[in-house]
Amino acid sequence: MRFLADENFNGRLLSRLRTLMPELDVLRVQDTDKAESSDPEILAWAAEQGRILLTHDVQTMAGYAYERVKEDLPMPGIIEVRITKGLTDTADELALMIGASTPSDFEKQVRFLPLR
Repeated sequence: MRFLADENFNGRLLSRLRTLMPELDVLRVQDTDKAESSDPEILAWAAEQGRILLTHDVQTMAGYAYERVKEDLPMPGIIEVRITKGLTDTADELALMIGASTPSDFEKQVRFLPLR
């Protein structure tokens, strides 16, 4: 699976996740030419690249993702992460979710962490 970490994604959490899953293919938005792009542009680019988006943006990102699904546009998925238990526990839970999933588990879905 391939992932894209949104610009607002916690760097320490991403670092911990990479330690837990060194084989993880994750790219940060700020390391691309899409830095400072709008949410819809980020989602479109993630879809073009086949990358599942990791974000903390619980206010707007899901709405744009649902719009893409409604319009039958590609949407590889989003994992909206809230840090409620601390970085270590959150990274462990995220690694478990990723490790137990396939790309099709996220296709056209918005998943939430912690699980609701």
